[in-house]
Amino acid sequence: MSNRIDDTSENEDIEIRLLLEAIYLKHGYDFRNYSNAHMKRRILQRMRISGLDTIAEMQYRVLYDHEFLKIMLSDFSINITEMFRDPLFYKTFRNEVVPILKTYPFIKIWHAGCSTGEEAYSMAVLLKEEGLYERAQIFATDFNVNVLRKAKEGIFPIDIIKEYTHNYQVAGGKASFSDYYIAKYDSVIFDQSLKEKIIFAEHNLVTDGVFGEMNVILCRNVLIYFDKELQNRTIKLFLESLSNGCFLCLGSKETVKYSEWADHFDPFVENHNIYRRKLNS
Repeated sequence: MSNRIDDTSENEDIEIRLLLEAIYLKHGYDFRNYSNAHMKRRILQRMRISGLDTIAEMQYRVLYDHEFLKIMLSDFSINITEMFRDPLFYKTFRNEVVPILKTYPFIKIWHAGCSTGEEAYSMAVLLKEEGLYERAQIFATDFNVNVLRKAKEGIFPIDIIKEYTHNYQVAGGKASFSDYYIAKYDSVIFDQSLKEKIIFAEHNLVTDGVFGEMNVILCRNVLIYFDKELQNRTIKLFLESLSNGCFLCLGSKETVKYSEWADHFDPFVENHNIYRRKLNS
């Protein structure tokens, strides 16, 4: 019995590799170095929902059915986010990084893997309160055009605002969070002024190139879904996209410490995974 289970699992792994290879060769989206456990979970779930019997059937659908491809891309996209997610990170960023940013004449910030945009809007609020928004440019990118569309709208369900308000307060917010949105029916619409300095754009961390001369790069809770090789490639991309002496902010379970590029960064606030690119590195 155990041999049969092992064979089934091995066959599934082979079929998943073939499916991801087909997506890359046909459509150019590269998920081959995403975490195997993450991809397997998402693929098997979609297979059950779609009533398909095998991953091989999914491969056929992906090659010949563009609408099914869109569904698969949405499945693979990591869309877990919220306003001021991990609020103590934002409080630390406000207290430790912002004073240095205030010495810069102009600030460029890249939110890589921005999903539906809540964290980019959070940064816009923080910069407004610190008097930096008018000399900042925020680039918010994701490979998923559907979540980017939602991000550009800046409309979120009203039932999560209580949680977002709590996060804002813990993050050191200096006003009333309700100042930044209007409630309409079952949604809230964020103040249009928060979008003035945000550019939402399609960018794939796996296949696209350098996003250069950034003062801050935030990529929080994305690298955990990549394998070791892809993590290394992405950290190299961030290194090449950062100006000397500038800041890389990762998620609570992410680090540059074990990457090939660790020597090019200094820990700035280590317990919140804020790193600074070494001068002339």
